Order: sequence, then structure tokens, then C-alpha cells
Amino acid sequence: MAGDSYEGDTAAPRRSGGIRASGRRRRPLSGSRRAVRVAAWTVAGALVIGGGSLGFVYFKLDGNISGIDINAALGADRPEDTPDGSMDILVLGSDSRAGANAKYGKNEGGARSDTAMVLHINEKHDKASVVSIPRDTVVQRPSCKGDESEKGRTVPAQRAMFNSAYKVGGPACAVKTVESLSGVRMDHYLEVDFAGFQKLIDTLGGVEMTTHKAIDDKESHLKLKAGTHRLDGEQSLGLVRTRHGVGDGSDLGRIQLQQAFLKALIDQVNSVGLFSSPKKLYDLADTATSAVTTDSELDSVGKLTGMAKTLKGIKSDDIRMTTLPVAYDPGDPNRVVQIRSKTEKVWSALRHDEPVPKSATKGSAGDKTDIGGVVDDGRASASATPQAGTGQRSDD
Repeated sequence: MAGDSYEGDTAAPRRSGGIRASGRRRRPLSGSRRAVRVAAWTVAGALVIGGGSLGFVYFKLDGNISGIDINAALGADRPEDTPDGSMDILVLGSDSRAGANAKYGKNEGGARSDTAMVLHINEKHDKASVVSIPRDTVVQRPSCKGDESEKGRTVPAQRAMFNSAYKVGGPACAVKTVESLSGVRMDHYLEVDFAGFQKLIDTLGGVEMTTHKAIDDKESHLKLKAGTHRLDGEQSLGLVRTRHGVGDGSDLGRIQLQQAFLKALIDQVNSVGLFSSPKKLYDLADTATSAVTTDSELDSVGKLTGMAKTLKGIKSDDIRMTTLPVAYDPGDPNRVVQIRSKTEKVWSALRHDEPVPKSATKGSAGDKTDIGGVVDDGRASASATPQAGTGQRSDD
């Protein structure tokens, strides 16, 4: 990778133009167009409305959803919006060990963002890109207002692991850090925790996946033989958390397992006849809305419903999976640093509503794992269709 620079403390350039004071992104949209389907974690809950006497359902399910006013927390110092109709959502999986999550490990210093994905939906809402950010990426974390453990004080900017942003400042700091890295404004925020994720998969009836090799990871309590399995909630959680039982044991391999599972989950949701069973539909909606925390512009059943209806045509083959281009930190093999010239290609593609070019990830450490021999890693899908946005870019 001659000529590439590596960095952990230089933010990607933001869009040209002024900073808009309003928290809203891009041209004014209807309620249904503002709503975006994020993976499949919220699809079931989003599809709940229908019928003539569901006032109670609305009331109960709305009460399930936790909302955070990200716009108020971050103010005007954010990347500029552009009126092209595409949307960007930060999806986090929290590794909090509090409450029902305690059985998954000790709570060592508070919750962190164990999984982080930027979901980009194109202008036509028929294709999507997912960019996974390794939790161990060294970044220049911006100054953030601390959470309760920091007693609300401002935590100064510093070089730190990416997942520390959530730990010190919660969702708002995580969004601010992603926007600082990418120059891409996040329209929405969605978070799911371990316990909620497991229950959602069980309510869905499991997810079918094929493993080409056996997986045995005592840390994540996952043991699978090679073959096709219908994974229940606990097994699914074990799969998306496992790393010691596959590949080189790094977080980069785990990310590819998560991406493969996400595609299988989307296929599973699309194959379930939700409207043929009102009870199953309600159970899924109840579970899904209880499992997520959203930004305040998505914290109602009506808005989540619009999200699903608007994007129900997106299938797993319409989604391109990418891991942020990184290299192992020469000073600490347990950390990774961004390959600056390549990460900018990734973020530029999202800013211009274009597919991420293959050259952006070629030679990245995330491209060198052997997870493709364990499961189908799902990174190639949308590449067959060059127009993932409004413009075209060849996969150079």
C-alpha cells in the first residue's frame, strides 16, 4: 500500500458550505420518507399498524421506545446537509452488562459501542451501503458532554479508541465522533442491546445460516458444526459476538460475521408472512420496539412504520457491506488505525450518494481475514449493480 497514510487523529473533510443550525437533514420530507429501515432489527416493530382498533397498540408500543434528542445535544456544529434525499443512520450495538445483559460478562467501566455501522440509503431508497467501524480504531475523539458517570462535564478531545466515545458521552458523543471522522451527517440513530437482540431473534423464530467450518468459542458460548443451522437468539448473539473461535481472533473477523448475519436476518424478515398472523406481528413489534433506542425523530410507532413501508423493497442483495479501511497499529497490535486515503474514498462515496469503490478496501486489514471460509461474508452483493445512488462510479 505504498503511498497510503495511516492516521487515527485526522477528521475527514466535511462538506463544503455553511453549517445549518437546524437539526433536520436535507429537503423537507414526509413522515414516511423521513423514516428509514435500518437493517432488520426494527422492521417487525415498524410494521405493526393496520386495522381499525389499534389505539391501545399505538399507546403501548410508543411507550416501549426510548428516544434521544441528538439534534439538541449536538447543536449546529455538524456536517452540512445536502438535499438529495439519501439518508445516513448510525446503528450501534451496546455492550452494556447492566440489567438483563449481566450474564454476558462483567461490566468493566460502563457500556461501549460493541458494534457500529453507518447505514447509507440511496436517494431512490432501493439500495444501501453499510460501513462497519471497528471498535478498536484509534481516532481523534471530539470533545463531548459527559454522561452521568462524568457528572455532565465536558470531556476534552483526545486520541482514543472509537468505542470509548459511547462510554464517555453516550449516543450523542458516538454520533459526533462518526460525523467528525466522516464528514457525513447522521440523519438518525438506532441502538440495540444484547438482551433485546436475543429476544427479537427468538420472537422472529430464528435465523438460518450456513457455516462452512465448525465454530467453537467458549467466550461467546457458541459451538456449531459445519452445516446449515437455524440459530435461536442465544446462538445468534454468540455468532455476532464471537471472534476467538474463528479467523485470527480479531474484531475485524467478527465484523464480517456480523455483516453476514445481518444479511441472513434481512432475508429471514422478508420471508416471514408478518401480516398473516396478527399475534406474531404484534409480538415482533412489542419485542422490537422494546429492544431499540432511537433518536427523537424515530421514537414512535408511526415513524418506524413509515421507515419500513418506504424501504420494504430493499433485499439483502441490494446492500453492499464494507469495513472501514484500517491497518494494525505498529505500536499496538490490539488497535487499528485508519488508512487515510482509503477511508476518504469510503466517506466521499456516501457524501455523494455513490457506491463504495472496491479500491477503497483493497489491501485493508479487514480484507485479509479468512471469514469467507467460515461463512459467506456478504460483502460483494450490491457490487453487481453499479448504480447504488444518483450517480455512477465504477468499482475501480
